[in-house]
Amino acid sequence: MVPNPFLGLIFHWLGGLASASFYVPYKGVRLWSWEVFWLTGGVVSWLIAPWLFASIGSEDTLGVLARTSPGTLFWCYLFGGLWGFGGLTFGLSLRYLGVSLGMAIALGFTTAFGTLVPPIFAGEFAETLLSSTGGLVVLLGILLTLIGIGVVAAAGRAKERELSPELRTQGVAEFDFRKGLLVAVFSGIMSSCFAFGLAAGEPIRQASLAAGTGVLWQGLPVLCVVLLGGFTTNFVWCAILIAKNGSAGQWFGRRRPAVALGADAAEAPPRDAPLALNYALCSLAGLLWYLQFFFYTMGESQMGSFGFSSWTLHMASIIIFSTLWGFGLGEWKTSSRRTKTIVWIGIGLLVASTAVIGLGNKLQG
Repeated sequence: MVPNPFLGLIFHWLGGLASASFYVPYKGVRLWSWEVFWLTGGVVSWLIAPWLFASIGSEDTLGVLARTSPGTLFWCYLFGGLWGFGGLTFGLSLRYLGVSLGMAIALGFTTAFGTLVPPIFAGEFAETLLSSTGGLVVLLGILLTLIGIGVVAAAGRAKERELSPELRTQGVAEFDFRKGLLVAVFSGIMSSCFAFGLAAGEPIRQASLAAGTGVLWQGLPVLCVVLLGGFTTNFVWCAILIAKNGSAGQWFGRRRPAVALGADAAEAPPRDAPLALNYALCSLAGLLWYLQFFFYTMGESQMGSFGFSSWTLHMASIIIFSTLWGFGLGEWKTSSRRTKTIVWIGIGLLVASTAVIGLGNKLQG
C-alpha cells in the first residue's frame, strides 16, 4: 500500500477531534469524585477498547505479542507508564485551566518533545529533515505548529488577565492559573513519552504485518502494551485517592460527603448519583480517549519516511478542536475582541501547519 499523507492528515484530524472531545462527557457526570469517574473512563480507554479493536482489526494479536522480545514489551510498557503520569495530570490541567488553555499549554510541550526527541535520539534528525526539500518543508510545518501553540497559549493568558476572579470560575469552576500551569507543563513533558512508546513498538508493527494485518491496523497491538502501562500508573494513583477519600462506594450509589460537594451542599436536599448516566458518560469519554490513538496509528501508517511528524499533526489537531470546544463551552465568552482575534490567529497557524506537514510528506514521497 503506497503511503497517502493527505489521507493520513484526515485520520490525524479525526484523532484530534476525538481527543479534544473526550473530557466533555465528564462534565456531565454528577456526584462522583474525580478519581472515580477518571478511573471508570480509563478502564474503557486503556483496557477494554485497545484489546477489542486489536482483536477486530489485527491478525493473531496474542501470538504476535507472545513472540515479541521481552525488551520491546518492556520499553513499550515503561514509556506507557511514564505517559500515564502525563495523562493523569492532563485531566487536572483541564480541571484548573479549562479545555482550551489547558490543552494548549500541555500539548505545546508534548509536541516539542514527542516530535523532535525520537529522531534526535536515533541520530536521524539531520538525515530525515535537513537533507531533502520534503524534510525542510516538514520542519517548517513543525515550527509553525509550535508558533501556533504559543499564540493560542498567549491568548489564553490574555483571557485570564481580563477576567475577575468571579468570572474566571464561570467557565472553569476550579480555575487556578498558577497551579494549572505547573501541572500542564509536567503533563506535557510526560505525555510525550507516548511517542517514544510507539517508536519502541516498531518490531510489534512489523510482526503484525507479517501475520497478515492490514497496513492501517498495524499499530493496534502496540497500543495494547503502551496503554497497559498507562493504565497501571493511573490505577495506582486513583486507588490511592479512592482509599484516602473513601469514594469507592460511589460506584454503587453511595453519596459523596457534603464537604466534597461544596459549602452549600449540606443545605441542599440529598441526591443520589445517576449511576446509569454516569457510567454511560464515562464510557463515552473513555472511548473517545482511545479513538485518538486508534486514528493516530492509522494516520501514522500513511506518513511514509516522516512518520514521526504524525505526533505534530496529532497535537495540532487536538489544539484546534479543543479551542473550538472552549468557545462552544463559553470559556471565551467574556474575552475581548483582541484576545479572540489572537486565538483565531493561533488556530489559523495550526491549520496551516498541518497542511504544510502534509505537503512535506507528499514531496518526500
